[in-house]
Amino acid sequence: MFTGLVEEVGTLRALRIGAQSAALDIAARTVTETLAVGDSVLTDGVCLTVTAVGRDGFTADVMPETARRTTLAERRTGDRVNLERALTLQSRLGGHLVSGHIDGVGIVTAVRPEDNALVVDLEAPPAVAAVTVAQGSVAMDGVSLTVVSVDVSALRVSLIPHTAAATTLARLDRGRRVNLEADIIAKYVQAFVERRRPPEGLTWDKLAEAGF
Repeated sequence: MFTGLVEEVGTLRALRIGAQSAALDIAARTVTETLAVGDSVLTDGVCLTVTAVGRDGFTADVMPETARRTTLAERRTGDRVNLERALTLQSRLGGHLVSGHIDGVGIVTAVRPEDNALVVDLEAPPAVAAVTVAQGSVAMDGVSLTVVSVDVSALRVSLIPHTAAATTLARLDRGRRVNLEADIIAKYVQAFVERRRPPEGLTWDKLAEAGF
């Protein structure tokens, strides 16, 4: 589990693409201080398991399902990636609960400054938009952001100066594909409601059976 507060921006040193999977070699220093093989690192919003670690970086494998659902296999050597180590019981939860399991890939449609903020419009998949609310949270490339507005297939988010400076999001431009994860609590609520909903909806016969 993560918070969506980026600890460090790393650099992709090498990317090995398989038939359906990938392996990443990432240069980093801050996150490697307490990192061990088997630990989880949020990498551009994707929870990856560390396979090797050194003082100047780490490696991780990307399984086929992750490659299909995210943008990681599209990365190139030299790309910058947002990194965050998994939460500990002593960590402050300054962002929101982020699992690192991507719900879909969004596409940036517009980026514009607004006073000290950076406003970003996104085309979002239904799996994300359907469970997102204005003033709620969404994780974009692993960064916890506040939602300004939401439509059937679109989101608008706003970045404070610190977030833009401390992550890769200041370099966003139109057409960029980004990993999106909807709020985990909203997803559980939606799943619960969907399972409780009568398959045929409310009918007069059902009301009569219930005594109305």
